[in-house]
Amino acid sequence: MAAEPVHVLKALSVLLQYPGPEVREAAAEVEPGALEGATRRQSRRIAAFLGWFRSRPAAELERAYVETFDFGRRQSLHLTYHEHGDRRQRGLAMLRLKQAYASAGFEPSGTELPDYLPLMLEFAALGGEPGRSLLAGQRVSLELVRAAARDEQSPYAELLDAVADALPGLTRRQLARVRRLAAEGPPSEQVGLEPFAPPEVMPT
Repeated sequence: MAAEPVHVLKALSVLLQYPGPEVREAAAEVEPGALEGATRRQSRRIAAFLGWFRSRPAAELERAYVETFDFGRRQSLHLTYHEHGDRRQRGLAMLRLKQAYASAGFEPSGTELPDYLPLMLEFAALGGEPGRSLLAGQRVSLELVRAAARDEQSPYAELLDAVADALPGLTRRQLARVRRLAAEGPPSEQVGLEPFAPPEVMPT
């Protein structure tokens, strides 16, 4: 019996996670030309990434991932950080995401915060339009991470481009905000510093 097709957003969710043994094993099974919902452009981008990914040793993959996503504020895959920094507004944004997951009956596994891009992609793959709308709501943040990956000439830029291909293009207002945040960085709380997320958002 043939395996069920994997949705392109689910594949991107897996490939954008830290390349430990389970992710490397899953990547070996991804067939770019057979992904459900993938455009030709997305398939080409994923194939280009996998050509690099499958030809490198584990240590190099792990190093490339850390260098791409863990070394700078512009590179975080926790998307609400880019627009809100560690202000209280970020906690409220994550609470809305968590409530949206619960309303759709989506129960994330693991301990990642609800604004983690691979988690949002998994929900978008399963949840249809509600998930895509949530993802589109993070379009500015995605563009910042995507630009940082391009600046670093990271192979992961291909995957971020494939995510962007699934979303509406940037409006003029969004593009102006991307430019401002790229120049200034995430906003910071000026007074009354407190934990950035309410307890109900934090993983248990």
